[in-house]
Amino acid sequence: MNSKKLPTLFIPHGGGPCFFMDWPGDPHMWDRMADFLRGVDAAVGTRPKAILIISGHWEEDEFTVGSNPQPSLIYDYQGFPAHTYALTYPAPGAPELAARVQNLLVEAGLPAQLDTQRGWDHGVFIPLKVMYPNADVPIVQLSMKKGLDTATHLRAGQALQALREEGVLIIGSGMSFHNMRGFSPAYKDASQQFDDWLANMATQEEAARNTLLQHWQDAPHARQVQPHPDHLLPLMVAAGAAGSDKGRRIFEDTVMNVVVSAIAFGDME
Repeated sequence: MNSKKLPTLFIPHGGGPCFFMDWPGDPHMWDRMADFLRGVDAAVGTRPKAILIISGHWEEDEFTVGSNPQPSLIYDYQGFPAHTYALTYPAPGAPELAARVQNLLVEAGLPAQLDTQRGWDHGVFIPLKVMYPNADVPIVQLSMKKGLDTATHLRAGQALQALREEGVLIIGSGMSFHNMRGFSPAYKDASQQFDDWLANMATQEEAARNTLLQHWQDAPHARQVQPHPDHLLPLMVAAGAAGSDKGRRIFEDTVMNVVVSAIAFGDME
């Protein structure tokens, strides 16, 4: 049992295998984001016993918890250099933690199942390969629930709060901007306004924060920035698990002409 309650995080996982290649037109496009991810371990201040991560790349009919003890990697990106399909990340899974996550969700009235076969998508292994390069922290992935209902994902996070006092780092892995047709200068102002709304939301008391999140579509340019909010819903789980801990924006950058950021709830160094 860790003495420190770990924070919860919403991080950007970049574009495909971006941190492990020279990006066309600008080989340094993702350097600042990679530097931020590289510094997360020290900023958390306590090495987690395990990581529970929710990626914008896995949806199921019901919440599903990966319980494969040695997950493979799912190279779910296309058109990138050949070496990016040979990346490895041999961190172990954590079946016992997966079972605990399932039980916590079920006890909260949220049906959940285990998946003993699925590997990790790039929303998991790409950022964690930067954050924890030694692959020495056990990892469990939790799916989103189809329909992407905000309140349901907030409830899921709330059900998992206790894990923070058990040495589990809860991470939502997505992107604060995710419009595949909108990575252009024309969306820069919209992305900034939406991102500033997210930053303000994170600082609010829990009840106010949850109300804002349940009406995120009313935020400035919300549907331009997140036309299909699969990369925003991991934030809801992280925010739900934050409980009464307030948050703050801990990283902000402009990549591919738009603003993206990261948010932490709870104590970070």
